Amino acid sequence: MEKTRTIDAKGMHYTPLNKEIRAAVKDGITEIILDHINGQRFIGDGLRGEDVRIIINGVPGGDLCMFMSGPTCIVHANAEHAPGNTMDSGTIYIHGTAGDAVAHSMRGGEVYVRDSIGYRGGIHMKEYKDKCPVVVVGEYARAFLGEYMAGGIIIVLGRGKQPPVDERGVGTGIHGGELYIRGEVPDHLLGIGAEKKPFTEADRQKIRPYIEKYCREFGVDEPELFSDEYVHIGPSSARPFAGKYCWE
Repeated sequence: MEKTRTIDAKGMHYTPLNKEIRAAVKDGITEIILDHINGQRFIGDGLRGEDVRIIINGVPGGDLCMFMSGPTCIVHANAEHAPGNTMDSGTIYIHGTAGDAVAHSMRGGEVYVRDSIGYRGGIHMKEYKDKCPVVVVGEYARAFLGEYMAGGIIIVLGRGKQPPVDERGVGTGIHGGELYIRGEVPDHLLGIGAEKKPFTEADRQKIRPYIEKYCREFGVDEPELFSDEYVHIGPSSARPFAGKYCWE
């Protein structure tokens, strides 16, 4: 029985492409290879099945794997905005960079980005019942990382020459979840509601499995990722903006 199907997406509109992907999953295909991807949106959206793998050769468009539950998606290039948007479970590996709003409102699953991400990574991430979403970024993130987080884990490994975060608004409005950043995070970059917390051995063991998965997927051999200290950032309050409202 056919288990792998290759789709040549050169010049294809995203609507028929996504219909073909869903049809392949319905036919019992467990590995779908997409060649010549060039900005097609919504790939993998709503797909189910823990045994399904989508391999993308090219740059997918926005909202990659939105609402996905279970599959693994491997991107052999960069990705545009909001990969993992509202994802329920599954894994995304991006062998390059990703745009803004990575993991927007993600409530489960894992997103690994080999290099850097844009603005508002992890915005509105949340935990849902026993699900805890995780984002691992290899190099650096732009401003407003972890904005309005309600749950989950964001890890920035700080590989490369640029600081892991060097723009404002880290954790702005955070009221749940945790950020772990390898390298320095000046206090003035923290947003309203965010505060630094002790980085403990329990924290190190918590993030270690995700760093190991990052290293395996991207072929990274850097022992310092496990031994170095991380800045642990979390919410100062479950209601960071309570003082902004006037109650009668």
